[in-house]
Amino acid sequence: MYRRILVALENSRADESLLPHITELAGRLGSELLLIHVADGFAARHFEELKADRAYLARHADELTRRGLRVQVHLAMGNPPVEIVKAAEQEHCDLIAMTTHGHRFFGDIIHGSTITAVRHKTQIPILLVRAKGERS
Repeated sequence: MYRRILVALENSRADESLLPHITELAGRLGSELLLIHVADGFAARHFEELKADRAYLARHADELTRRGLRVQVHLAMGNPPVEIVKAAEQEHCDLIAMTTHGHRFFGDIIHGSTITAVRHKTQIPILLVRAKGERS
């Protein structure tokens, strides 16, 4: 059913909530994973931040590969929702997996909502996993 899953990583502790779910799902279904991180703002303009993001993706890809999964990585720069949808469509992904932080109305206004923008821009199903320690 889900041959290729795009996994949107934030390079934060929230990823610790998402990766176990995706590892289990991909293992059961034999899915290939596309790990993506979108550098925006400060990170997109600074080489050292990009190097750290690239290393973060590589570390997770190596770990998942050791577990027997097929994994590719993609480091993008720009607007996260736009880049996530673009990568999912270009790479023919069947599912987009992301973490949710449980913000409500004002939190989304202040922090923005990548999930809201992604869900409005794609027809690809989205799996949301609540980040540990996040409240609604």
